[in-house]
Amino acid sequence: MQPSPPLSDPLGRIDYAEFLVQLGIFAATFAVTYGIGRLVAVPLADRVLRSRRITPTVRRPTMKTVRVAVVVVAFFAGLFFARLETLLSVTGGLAAALTLAVGFASRNIIGNLVGGVFIITDPMFNLGDWIEWEDNEGIIEDISFRATRVRTFRNELITVPNSVLANTVVTNHAIKDTLRIDYAFSVEYGGDIDAMRRVLVEEAERNPRILTDPQPEVTVDDVTAAGIGLTSRFWIENPTRRKYLSVRSAYFQAVKERFEREGFEMSPEYLELTGELDVAEPVRTGEPVDRDEPLDADETADVDE
Repeated sequence: MQPSPPLSDPLGRIDYAEFLVQLGIFAATFAVTYGIGRLVAVPLADRVLRSRRITPTVRRPTMKTVRVAVVVVAFFAGLFFARLETLLSVTGGLAAALTLAVGFASRNIIGNLVGGVFIITDPMFNLGDWIEWEDNEGIIEDISFRATRVRTFRNELITVPNSVLANTVVTNHAIKDTLRIDYAFSVEYGGDIDAMRRVLVEEAERNPRILTDPQPEVTVDDVTAAGIGLTSRFWIENPTRRKYLSVRSAYFQAVKERFEREGFEMSPEYLELTGELDVAEPVRTGEPVDRDEPLDADETADVDE
């Protein structure tokens, strides 16, 4: 079948019957090629990625790229078998204009794509990780080339542009098998510091979910007008947000109950000043003038001057 002349005919004479046949061939070729791609190419690519133990962080965007590639290949295959290649030359000018316009408007999109490539290829950044950035934190649910979706601990799903994460300090709490928890206690000056440190360590050792290696430790980190600052440090394994909150809550409750039994008291966060404040009377250098009394002649002269 010869290429359709009407598309390049300046007089606009179109053989509609032949053009409809070409469209039918295009649709059939597109459908067949797309079907083969979805039934063969996509499962094959997924099997290859899984056999090589590619992480889900890389596998998901790669599979999205494969699916887009199947659509593109099916489109060009339809054009080739239907002999509609001339459509590319007809729409070439329009495509160039659209590309130029999109290029000016897509600087942020390009930044997100570049950031997405760095995030996806970063082995320390994976689905299911517990991350924290700026004033936000949550669990990574999906990473694409444009944005990363994070499930917050209030069960909100937020979409973060990849350029934000790529240019922001991100803390990954789940990248290691263990996580250290630090908490500061402020105790009164009159308390037994050594006994308090012993209690804090013992309560950490009694919690079965707190590791004994590294051992829990308590240090004196601060001395202020309100009291003495003690910092308790202990480790948990396989950290998750739920486990982090649960272990810390159980430890705090155990410490509170033990302090009450031992008679230890925490210092207040601020000092309350009590007592009386005496203000001295100002020293006067002269007698006050009673303006209700009439002025004498000398005072009247001074005022006139």
